[in-house]
Amino acid sequence: MNSTSTHFVPPRRVNIYEPLHQFGMWGETFKSNIDNGNINTPSHIIIQNNQKLDNNLSEDTSHGTPLVFDQETSTSRHPDKIKRRLAQNREAAKKSRLRKKAYVQQLETSRLKLIQLEQELDRARQQGFYVGNGIDTTSTTTSLGFSENMNSGIAAFEMEYGQWIEEQNKQICELRTVLQGHVGDVELRLLVENAMKHYFDLFRMKSAAAKEDVFFVMSGMWRTSAERFFLWIGGFRPSDLIKVLLPHFDVMTDQQILDVCNLRQSCQQAEDALSQGMEKLQHTLADCVAGGRLGEGNYVPQVNSAMERAEASVSFVNQADHLRHETLQQMHRILTTRQAARGLLALGEYFQRLRALSSSWATRHREPA
Repeated sequence: MNSTSTHFVPPRRVNIYEPLHQFGMWGETFKSNIDNGNINTPSHIIIQNNQKLDNNLSEDTSHGTPLVFDQETSTSRHPDKIKRRLAQNREAAKKSRLRKKAYVQQLETSRLKLIQLEQELDRARQQGFYVGNGIDTTSTTTSLGFSENMNSGIAAFEMEYGQWIEEQNKQICELRTVLQGHVGDVELRLLVENAMKHYFDLFRMKSAAAKEDVFFVMSGMWRTSAERFFLWIGGFRPSDLIKVLLPHFDVMTDQQILDVCNLRQSCQQAEDALSQGMEKLQHTLADCVAGGRLGEGNYVPQVNSAMERAEASVSFVNQADHLRHETLQQMHRILTTRQAARGLLALGEYFQRLRALSSSWATRHREPA
């Protein structure tokens, strides 16, 4: 029995592996006691073991080792904390689903825009690309087919015009929805003013682009082929649009009809004056370019002289857009708010139909020759 006192030598340092070593020594001691017919364990072993365990726990906690606790007891003492945590988890999962849904919608929108851009590029390849001074078939092109010499101002204008078309489509949908419902004049007036301002923004964009390259603006390369068919000095003829839109207005008073007819007549007179001025400018430019003897290969003086006179083309574009601007404002003054909204809706859908005609014509079925 005295052999137990020789087995327990206090170590210099207690570490995490020592309890297992002590359990092994206790097992040998208990085995020897059972073999000798004595199963009583000396009390000093248990006391010493308890003291070692206490010291071990105190040392572990002093080194920052977390204590093991009963989870069931903890959850039963803090039910509100568990409920809050579950609610937070549900809220986080809900937000995650919403973010995923928004991301999927964004991907779908991007896919549709990419398809639309590819279709526009295909149409542009069929029609030829605009390059700084015209169609350049010899210079190196980028992967999209555009020349590296393309005017940066014109490229920015084309991007802005694409965004302008998207915004116009949204406004057309809003006007159609509002006119089909029961909406007051206040909200309808705001939509009309926004649509009017949207057209004024287009005139401002064209004025800046004309300073970069007036021939590009006047040629209408930024519009579809069907729109170019009706082009007049870089845009639409105000008198023609009045004729197109007049049947789509609500019942008009005699005074309104008279004012609209007078406005159309004034527009025709201004259009004739601008057209005559443009015709004279074209003759002047043709004479400058053809000056001297053709075929000599030296045409720098003639081109410089034509460049000076070509600056007048910018003023013609601005005057034509000013006439369009004034026509829209006069129509807004003559018509009621609801009539103006119907007129703007009809005007926007008219251009939508022209663009649809261009797309259908470009993708029509062609019989083999």
